[in-house]
Amino acid sequence: MDYAQLASLADQTLNDELRQDARAFLAEQHPADLAMHLADWPVELALRVLELLPLGRQAEVFGYFDADDQLTLTEQLPDERLAQLFTEMNADERADLFAELPEATQHALLRRLKREEQEDIRRLSAYPEETAGAIMTTDFVSLREHMTVQEALDSLRAQAPDSETIYRAYVTDDIGHLIGALRLQNLIFARAGRRIAELVEPDPLAVLVDSDQEEVARHIAKYDVLAVPVVDADNRLLGIITYDDAMDIAEEEATEDIHSIGAVGDLDENVRDAPMFTLYRKRIVWLVLLVFGALFSSGGIAYFEDTIAAYVALVFFLPMLIGSAGNAGSQAATLMVRALAIGDVEMKDWGFMLGKELVIALALGATMALAVSGIGIFRGGPDVAFVVALTMLIVVLFGSLIGMSLPFVLQRVGVDPATASAPLVATIADAGGVIIYFGIATVFLGLPAPGSA
Repeated sequence: MDYAQLASLADQTLNDELRQDARAFLAEQHPADLAMHLADWPVELALRVLELLPLGRQAEVFGYFDADDQLTLTEQLPDERLAQLFTEMNADERADLFAELPEATQHALLRRLKREEQEDIRRLSAYPEETAGAIMTTDFVSLREHMTVQEALDSLRAQAPDSETIYRAYVTDDIGHLIGALRLQNLIFARAGRRIAELVEPDPLAVLVDSDQEEVARHIAKYDVLAVPVVDADNRLLGIITYDDAMDIAEEEATEDIHSIGAVGDLDENVRDAPMFTLYRKRIVWLVLLVFGALFSSGGIAYFEDTIAAYVALVFFLPMLIGSAGNAGSQAATLMVRALAIGDVEMKDWGFMLGKELVIALALGATMALAVSGIGIFRGGPDVAFVVALTMLIVVLFGSLIGMSLPFVLQRVGVDPATASAPLVATIADAGGVIIYFGIATVFLGLPAPGSA
């Protein structure tokens, strides 16, 4: 059986034999693959296939749908079945979905859930978006420091079915303060009568509940752990964040940065499924702003009309020079945006990075100036070659320093550094490059200053 046959079977009434064949096929599929295929099917058909799975497996597959597909499916589910699905879902996933549901659906759903499930959903949904509290799960193994190893193993067995991971348990005192962590292998090999307090690792690398989710992802990557505990200001254990959640965060943040670098607004949907008007709206604002930014370049060219008329050969080099300024600036901006995003560079490093970029930009500009000087001699003679080479040196320096500094400036004023996008830096470098180029040409070619006639 394959997915095409499954779709054909799901669209008809199944006898027991066909139902068993379909269930056997579904049991062999990874939940992520199954969700990917079902997302492309009609809603009624996808729900019919999900009904062939055990409830726990349904919840696992459901967790792999993106938010829009989850909402579409929940609209067609009876309240009772939706409540059963919520009961089986991971705590963080159901809290995320609950926050997206219409208010009427939320109320109907809460009435059908147990009190502890209601409280868990309300608590997780209350944390601000993009914080550790909003992405943590309360499905984790917790042990008490006074337990013996045998008692801890019994407790772990009881908690394991509802926990996202059991490879690391977290040890607390009787009022929930986090004391440390305990690896599963250390627990297994310890004598049954030993106390957990003797085995606990005292530094569990916890994060605060209001920490930014991007900081949490970097924290997990830095220390190479499967999960980190989340605590409040009083060090009470509230939940954990697992590495798979950190990977989702890293992908989300990288996507946002890439969109910003490309001068595209935040896009909550994937490009394939996003409506054309949404894609238009996300792109048009920056494009219009950059058009008006380009008017500064046009104004610079108009201001130096007399210089251009006297040395028409200068026009030949204009695209090359301002393009080089934009390219150098875009390179520097991209390096700084990424360095700031992953924590390699901080605001206090601006002075050091400025000096470093100054030396690098001078070396880049000098090399590029040398490369174009021969073309300058061929097209306009030694005087034009000198102007072009000097301009190349200065515009590369100008573009690089703008590209390097703009992310720091934006972060200082509370704006995402990724907004120092390649188009924005290129527009600034273009305008500056035109003025620098024709200003140098006017001075070194002995031409009268514009407007002096």
